Amino acid sequence: MYRIYSEAGLSDDVVRLGEAAEEALADRFREIDRTAEYNQMKVLLAMQKNRVSEACFAPSTGYGYNDLGRDTLERVYADTFHTEAALVRPQLACGTHALAVALFAMVRPGDTVLSPVGRPYDTLEEVIGIRESSGSLKEWGVGYKQVELLPDGGFDYDAIREALTADVKLVEIQRSKGYLPRKTFSPAEIGALIRFIKGIRPDVCCMVDNCYGEFVCREEPSDFGADLVVGSLIKNPGGGLAPAGGYICGTKACVDACAYRLTAPGLGQEVGANFGLMPSLYQGFFLAPTVTASALKTALFAAYIYEKLGFPTVPPCEEPRYDIIQAVVLGSGEAMLAFAKGIQAAAPVDSYVTPLPWDMPGYEDPVVMAAGAFVSGSSIELSADGPMRAPYAIYFQGGLTWFHGKYGILKSVQSLSDAGIAELPRT
Repeated sequence: MYRIYSEAGLSDDVVRLGEAAEEALADRFREIDRTAEYNQMKVLLAMQKNRVSEACFAPSTGYGYNDLGRDTLERVYADTFHTEAALVRPQLACGTHALAVALFAMVRPGDTVLSPVGRPYDTLEEVIGIRESSGSLKEWGVGYKQVELLPDGGFDYDAIREALTADVKLVEIQRSKGYLPRKTFSPAEIGALIRFIKGIRPDVCCMVDNCYGEFVCREEPSDFGADLVVGSLIKNPGGGLAPAGGYICGTKACVDACAYRLTAPGLGQEVGANFGLMPSLYQGFFLAPTVTASALKTALFAAYIYEKLGFPTVPPCEEPRYDIIQAVVLGSGEAMLAFAKGIQAAAPVDSYVTPLPWDMPGYEDPVVMAAGAFVSGSSIELSADGPMRAPYAIYFQGGLTWFHGKYGILKSVQSLSDAGIAELPRT
């Protein structure tokens, strides 16, 4: 192993650091595997219940009427997430698109969207109208307000109660941290928040941005009362095979509204060709629990190692995990670029490329992104990104296999060490 890792550009000291981390985390890794086993059975039973067959893999074009594979896949998602209905489509271009479809479907001019978890993810700011953009909710007369989290990262229930005025029709709860070094919420914590909201306003729709959280726990926010859970197929549930798409799971009334928004009133889920993508979407979903487990192990491994190197991490290594993202607060743009360089060099695709910050669509600050992926932009694959702004935190995620994720983190450590930014512990 030392020889092959030496050929891959790792020093013996870096490899030894990885071995020590892996040994220290053995019990945590076993827990992750047990959760993956449980979730694998959930997916398998949903596929068997809905009689997935070879006929489900047939391509469709045009209107996509009577698409057996598409309709069966949506029932598989609904049963896995324990919801009444699901909308799973390659026409949903990304997670932000899926969230935007749900937001526009559930509110009308004069309504207000409330975020009880502080600022939403960067790309939603233009969707909502926090940053001016053509076609935003704000432009359509939909208001927005947010309640900041408490200093300890918890929900400010008193402020949320005050914010739940009659005009609030949708509460948008972001599970993961996004580009903020805050805690990620567990499904149970989100459930407690939803119960509180419904106790005051039972008519309010509670929507959860579930990106990066699927299959990390045995339950999803939909098990705790969420009306809608929304995510991307090039993150956890796509298993690294889905080439595009998003999903929306929830109550039938809410999913119907989202389908009418995605296509057209009166058409809804009845149209939408699958373009031959069904084998990838089915198999990716089948593999998703074990692929997510690999990404989760890699995130935990990253936290352990970077804490040993003296960098703050969010979440800290000892805390429970509720998504696959590991934030490392590096403290400078130089360190962010060195980290990204190491991750890119570990990729199977475009490993020779040097990541540089650029003005990505939907982001206010330049973003550096390392992502040598088989599916462009797939963040269930080995990747790291972050905005070039204080506190200069990089957000690492993914790894289709644990061994690749492990190598990616060790390569990032080697890059920081070679740049004189990180000092390896003595072994």
